[in-house]
Amino acid sequence: MRVRGLLVSLFAIGMAAAGPAATPDLSKLLEEIRAKHRLPALACAVVRSNVVVAQAVVGVRKAGDPKPATLADVWHQGSLTKSMTATLAALLVEDGKIAWNDTLADVFPADAPKMDPAWRSVTLEQLLGHRGGAPDLAWLEEKGLWAGFWKAPGPPHGQRRWLREAVTALPPQHTPDTEHVYSNTGYILAGAMLEERAGKPWEDLVTERVFRPLGMRSAGFGAPGSPGRPDPPWGHTLSWPLRNLQPVAPGPQADNPPGLGPAGTVHCSLPDLTTYLMAHVSGELGRPTPLGLPTAAWRKLHTALALQAYGLGWGVVRRSWSGGDALNHTGSNTLWFSNAWLAPRRDFVVVVLTNVGGDDAAKATDEVAAQVIAGWLR
Repeated sequence: MRVRGLLVSLFAIGMAAAGPAATPDLSKLLEEIRAKHRLPALACAVVRSNVVVAQAVVGVRKAGDPKPATLADVWHQGSLTKSMTATLAALLVEDGKIAWNDTLADVFPADAPKMDPAWRSVTLEQLLGHRGGAPDLAWLEEKGLWAGFWKAPGPPHGQRRWLREAVTALPPQHTPDTEHVYSNTGYILAGAMLEERAGKPWEDLVTERVFRPLGMRSAGFGAPGSPGRPDPPWGHTLSWPLRNLQPVAPGPQADNPPGLGPAGTVHCSLPDLTTYLMAHVSGELGRPTPLGLPTAAWRKLHTALALQAYGLGWGVVRRSWSGGDALNHTGSNTLWFSNAWLAPRRDFVVVVLTNVGGDDAAKATDEVAAQVIAGWLR
């Protein structure tokens, strides 16, 4: 399994509101685009003024099985998890358990002598903003660390400790705080920092501080479902050259290593994900949310760091339809695809999900988002 985390800023999305459009029939729109791209299922929710104005799911949970996907089903969210980790960090900063400028050496003083010197001054904020010099997957594979991560013993937080120690013993792939380089490893290191300061595994922390207050009862970790049961949608691959959909049974090989959690292992239902995204818009606009973060904390998460189009867990781009900065992130573990767009100044959210990865999934979710934006923000 490979990690995929994309920031999508396509021309089609940027031009979505260029001309007049009618509010679309969401189910019809989804089915047309699902069939066009031969996806197993496609789901979407639309929010205006903190109200879900449309939500729909079309298609099937599993290719070759007629059982339809439903609004109650859970979907793997991939790198949308990163915004959840950044939100958790903001909560712990407000608690005084950690600071944005705390470094790896500050949080792990006993391990600092074993770190390459360049890692010691890397901060929590730099890691969450992809400016910490953390490596990409190709680097991990070259050093043999990706295979080692899969084999690392113990629970997920133990796997993260193993990777943190292995990665920081070597020089960073990039000079810290000199460039923006998207890195799942950086989020694993950030998650490890949060665990160390809060004294609990990241999975427990994000459940207690983010999921529970928001009522996200469907939220969990790893591939949804269980082998032999058709309960939630299954992820899919595409076989070549015929592009046949191949469902992948839930289990260890249907997701990345559990230790990758802070970078991208959360699953949840479409309604629960929508609740989470609505909290980000409400927080930006100064409305109270169950998480209790002050407006300034939400805005810090949503503000791009200097010289890049990425804040803390969110891509930050300016669009003609957004009335200001738009927030975007996609997520995929190569078997699923999620695509969320938020326009806080327009009090608007659109999120699109499918249970297959790849370029067709990316194109399909972009097409849905573009037409929804054109229809609801005309």
